[in-house]
Amino acid sequence: MTLAARTVLKLVYIVVTSAAMLFVPAWSLHFWQGWIYLVVTVGSWVIISLWLLKTDPQLMERRMQTQESDPAQKLFQKLATAIFFPAMLLPGFDFRFGWTRNWLAAVPVWVVLVGQAAALAGSCVIFWALKANSFAGKTIQVEAGQTLISSGPYAMVRHPFYAGLSVWALGTPFALGSYLDVPLFALLVPVFVYRLVNEEKVLRRDLSGYADYCGRTRFRLVPGLW
Repeated sequence: MTLAARTVLKLVYIVVTSAAMLFVPAWSLHFWQGWIYLVVTVGSWVIISLWLLKTDPQLMERRMQTQESDPAQKLFQKLATAIFFPAMLLPGFDFRFGWTRNWLAAVPVWVVLVGQAAALAGSCVIFWALKANSFAGKTIQVEAGQTLISSGPYAMVRHPFYAGLSVWALGTPFALGSYLDVPLFALLVPVFVYRLVNEEKVLRRDLSGYADYCGRTRFRLVPGLW
């Protein structure tokens, strides 16, 4: 199967699965927060993937590979999956049964919109990182001929991809109108930290110049903080 066909099938899977995780638990098409999220954030993932397919098919191929060999990264995949799916399902149930509304307070529209903007901003940072680094595959490995990237977002933090993922994760529960979902999505951030710390060990060992890059670019995830 061609890369284009695999990409299209993957995108169809992402859109259908995302819609199902949002609207089946809600049991209603009136879950307006879910519609905005599906169009804006999930739509941005579709656009990013199609852009990669057109402009950098090698990176798109790398993004299609998901089989990790390192036990630490296999653990990351299991942890991320175990948190992500319940976190994505909870807002629909919350909308359906009114847990946030009844137990706390309804999430104001402006907070939902700020959350939507944050989720989109995180996706844009991810796109920026992918645009700057053609070796940003889904699996942790150093390929033959791989070069060190230290420009663009990589001049500010060493892991802009995970920075974007963290912004997306922290914005999503507010975007979907669920205060109860905040702790679940927040749990993803330390999981990202676990992955990037392990990734740095591989890069320091196998990628020429990475140790010096760490000395020049002090912050891993948040400029001025860590």
